[in-house]
Amino acid sequence: MTDVIEKIKSEMQDVLENNILRFWLDKMVDHENGGFYGRMDGRGQLYPDAEKGAILNARILWSFSAAYRILGNLEYLGISRKAYDYFIDHFIDHEQGGVYWSVDYKGEPLDTKKQFYAIAFAIYGLAEYARATGNREALDYALQLFDCIEEHARDHENNGYIEALTRDWQPIADMRLSEVDANYPKSQNTHLHILEAYTNLYRVLKAQYPDNAETLGASNFTPAYGPMVSREDFIRVGRALRNIIQVFINHIINPETYHLDLFFENDWKRGAGRLESYGHDIECSWLIHEAALLLDDHDLLKQVEPIVQKVARAAEKGLKADGSMIHEVDLDTGRVDGDLHWWVQAEAVVGYMNIYEYFNDESALEKAVHCWEYIKSNLIDWERGEWWWSRHSDGTLNLEDDKAGFWKCPYHNSRMCLEIMERDF
Repeated sequence: MTDVIEKIKSEMQDVLENNILRFWLDKMVDHENGGFYGRMDGRGQLYPDAEKGAILNARILWSFSAAYRILGNLEYLGISRKAYDYFIDHFIDHEQGGVYWSVDYKGEPLDTKKQFYAIAFAIYGLAEYARATGNREALDYALQLFDCIEEHARDHENNGYIEALTRDWQPIADMRLSEVDANYPKSQNTHLHILEAYTNLYRVLKAQYPDNAETLGASNFTPAYGPMVSREDFIRVGRALRNIIQVFINHIINPETYHLDLFFENDWKRGAGRLESYGHDIECSWLIHEAALLLDDHDLLKQVEPIVQKVARAAEKGLKADGSMIHEVDLDTGRVDGDLHWWVQAEAVVGYMNIYEYFNDESALEKAVHCWEYIKSNLIDWERGEWWWSRHSDGTLNLEDDKAGFWKCPYHNSRMCLEIMERDF
């Protein structure tokens, strides 16, 4: 098995550097207006005047920061600095707080709503930039955005987090994350990426403290980020992370099926029917495990680890014989979204490799390897760079959806590569 894993690691580093990151470096940097172009369609047509999304730009920041941290390539450091500067200058709302949903191609605010999913990705990217470079300003911005979520999105009556507000933090009628989502005040997707963001932020703060810092009386420890990082911030983020894990256990993971329920009313009544999203299932299995491992709490891990395995097992319902994983099923209507999305395949690889690594399940390794083989043969554009959005259920290539854009970012695929490269199997 060691030879198999080392081969996959080598292949993934090649794909990361020569297929994914090279594409964004060579084709998506906006040299005229700053930052990065907002869109390239599936046929390779660039749209220089497309709007620029906060999610895309935060994910670019995360990807190049993480790649620099792991590989030490100064070219990646340069692009992460560019991404950081552009994000701070154009996406941070310096008057009202939070992050704009989008700006126009010149960098002027376009959609100014406060979507907490986007704010979570800003925290994720900023924390990674701080982790990679020791930049204290980036960490301070990440903590400010953490406070925005805790102040404006946290539901202190029912627990969890709402989806969106207006620019000045007032109620908004349309809380949907995208046109394909249902309009409910809470979703598993936003919670999943707040979990992910808080995990990365906590990781950066935890690096400044000894393992027992939460129980020590000293107010500060010497950090790697210039001025001292407060013990209070460390504890606040840790408590919020523990809480959101419990939100998943108590409300989002269906206790009968171990699939994630997707949409909710404020009181956690399930909305939009019986939907199963297999990519989100397998993604949740490793993200919730990562968070619990980072908190290093034996009792919490004892609670979480059986659930992690059950969620990953439930996601197997979406696997096909060729190793790929379908997107989504509506059990009420029988509608099957059988498209084989790039992000679902990437999450399947990480999720099942995680099950193999921590639970010694060799069948999970086989699933991950099989899915990676599918990706290499069907989703990577070896000629022009990056990955295709999807293959349709009949195997034909999807050229209608973007090669790069608001939702098509160097994130799921680069994160898959970096996760596998960095893990010690």
